[in-house]
Amino acid sequence: MKVALITGASSGIGLECTMNLLKKGFTVYALARRTELLKEAESKGARVLYMDLTDSSSVKKCISTVLEEQGRIDVLVNNAGFGLGGSLEDIPIEEAKKQFEVNVFALMYITQLVLPAMRSQKSGRIINVASIGGHFSLPFGGWYHASKYSVEALSDALRMEVKDFGIKVVIIEPGMIQTDWGIIHGQNILKFSNNSCYAEKSAKAAAYYKKEYGDPTKLSPPKVISHAIVKSILTAHPKHRYRTGKYARLIIFLKKHLPECLFDFLTLKIMGIN
Repeated sequence: MKVALITGASSGIGLECTMNLLKKGFTVYALARRTELLKEAESKGARVLYMDLTDSSSVKKCISTVLEEQGRIDVLVNNAGFGLGGSLEDIPIEEAKKQFEVNVFALMYITQLVLPAMRSQKSGRIINVASIGGHFSLPFGGWYHASKYSVEALSDALRMEVKDFGIKVVIIEPGMIQTDWGIIHGQNILKFSNNSCYAEKSAKAAAYYKKEYGDPTKLSPPKVISHAIVKSILTAHPKHRYRTGKYARLIIFLKKHLPECLFDFLTLKIMGIN
């Protein structure tokens, strides 16, 4: 039975992926800080472990536990992450470091810990959940977008580095999904920029996220991303990237083909801050 680890498994995409892989017969380790939200997954057979990605000892303990219990790791789904909102001028550098600590450095740290086991078994699959936001930037989300650009770059390098060991690296690029990400992102924008020279525009940006993510019927359900993740795990020859979810392909197409000044204009207009 193949062993899969999923970070950020307590809700949204991570939880959906946990349940789907259990149905496919995987031994699934659901890793999260809010383990109390994983009771149902645990009742279905998931192994629930507490993991704080910002605590290296916590991460090490989890990987050691899995290897002691199973002796192998076949799949790592790096799903955990968050979006830091606010103007680049307003957000303290210490907060920006936290953004990179979770979305980039912790992702690579757990990957480093898993790779020796995958190399020894000459097989493995690493699935990094990035974002379409790793291809463009929106105002008041610069640090978040920078972190996702980094995930894209690191994944591309890693894919080529581990190819000869039988390990495949896949990038998942969600569009707009039914999660609380957008609501929290909007709240962060207000937290950091509502009392600065960017107050007026930041309020409009926060309102945009509240509107877009406040109506789940406008967005793609997490199962859309989970389906892409499971597909990338089960297929013998996965694509390097799976881009799915509302507006995912459209936005990347526009970014690629429109002049930058026009893309900027449309972005500001759609967000209501032009």
